[in-house]
Amino acid sequence: MSKAPLARRFHFAGVMSCLALALAWSACARAQPARCDIGPANAAARNAVSLETLAWSPFGRSETGWAIYEPLIAREIGAACPPASPAFAGALARWQTRVGLPGSGIIDVASFSRLKRIWQDRRPFVAASHLACPAPPAETSLARARVTESYGGKAIWLRPRALGAYRAMIASARAQSPAVAADPRLLTIFSAYRSPAYDDARCAREANCQGVVRASCSAHRTGLAVDLFLGAAPGFGPDASADSNRLAISQGPAYAWLVRNADRFGFVNYPFEPWHWEWVGEKP
Repeated sequence: MSKAPLARRFHFAGVMSCLALALAWSACARAQPARCDIGPANAAARNAVSLETLAWSPFGRSETGWAIYEPLIAREIGAACPPASPAFAGALARWQTRVGLPGSGIIDVASFSRLKRIWQDRRPFVAASHLACPAPPAETSLARARVTESYGGKAIWLRPRALGAYRAMIASARAQSPAVAADPRLLTIFSAYRSPAYDDARCAREANCQGVVRASCSAHRTGLAVDLFLGAAPGFGPDASADSNRLAISQGPAYAWLVRNADRFGFVNYPFEPWHWEWVGEKP
């Protein structure tokens, strides 16, 4: 056998080995975590403090800190690092500059107000209700959820396409998140369509309407809104508006998955209530 073909074979094998090694290094580089220590350190230090201490009223009720809203903020600004990190502050500064705000990298009332407006603008119900409270759909047109889709066995009704989108989303969540799949209660529905008469009676009974927690014109009348069981802090129900309960929910695996993925299925969140999601595939 001549030496030339053998040399060519060794050369080819060497090239392929180098190519495989280069691809392996490339994959390894892609798998590396983000450098969370790169960014404006002073802004990060201020965010670390305000995360737990900021005194404000982002939804008309006094709150302390912004940790509840951190998952939504991180998703919106494209931050992959913890909220007290320089990299988070850097991502925030870039987002602030893009939307015409001073690029301080610091969570402040002005920045959150802009975020809130963006999130609220994604809810067609908000725009519709500014004109007039949307009329409810004919109840005969609604579809009933399965018992396994209901939290506590309550009868749950939604518009058919919204229910289909919910089912696709939940199937995906359970396939992708072992923590969600491990608890069959997670992402079940504890409230969906509510008739105006039901809400009016509850408003009168509780004397608690037109506020942050309950409104006389509710998105639930559209048949497009769902309240999902995402867990709860000890001693609280799944829709308790206490800050400690909302914080516990916002730090759970189900909410984390929804923040990252629910928009792919047409669902958007009302930020004050981590459990409240609205399907935007139909007009309210």
